[in-house]
Amino acid sequence: MDKREYICRRALKMLHSGDVVNLGIGMPTGIIPLLTDDMDICVFSENGIIGLGGDSGGIWDRDAIDAGGVMAPIRHDGACLDIPTSMGLLRGGHIDAAILGAYEVDQEGNLANWTIPGKIASGMGGAMDISVGAAKLIVVTEHCDKSGTSKILKKCRLPLTCAACVDYIVTEMAVFHKTGQGLVLEEIAPGYTIEDIINNTEADVLL
Repeated sequence: MDKREYICRRALKMLHSGDVVNLGIGMPTGIIPLLTDDMDICVFSENGIIGLGGDSGGIWDRDAIDAGGVMAPIRHDGACLDIPTSMGLLRGGHIDAAILGAYEVDQEGNLANWTIPGKIASGMGGAMDISVGAAKLIVVTEHCDKSGTSKILKKCRLPLTCAACVDYIVTEMAVFHKTGQGLVLEEIAPGYTIEDIINNTEADVLL
């Protein structure tokens, strides 16, 4: 199992039967193929689909795409929505959890995941509404970037998607919980030590 799959599987364990969940573009969509028939989890896509399915058991339609523009199967009990209804679900507090990727996330619960200055970006899309509207926000990310620099910071440097919105951070090394006291280390992944976590995390970590 590669580290991205491990992260997705660990984040999936944080969801509950009956949850309506939004999955962000990129790594979070890797959770969809992991869903099984015995999991009563409804995947919501902010572009107007509720009930995205896995690779089997869904209805495929070339006109049905997820928020990333990829053709997506819809469960037999799923539905397509217009944008006002879709945004109403987000802004009305009807989404139990959202799982988003990150360029950076910090110990204050700030999230930066939509642009890097100097690079072309299509826009923030629904990420701002998702991160603020979901009852629980889980960030999934590799612990460090390609240069080995921590992505879990004391303070985000990139333009923010939302401020003080993150509840949990899941990496291949650990699970963190953002609390009123700070960033708490809740779990260490197999094969890592507390020293590994401290040495690879810029943020202040509470044990």
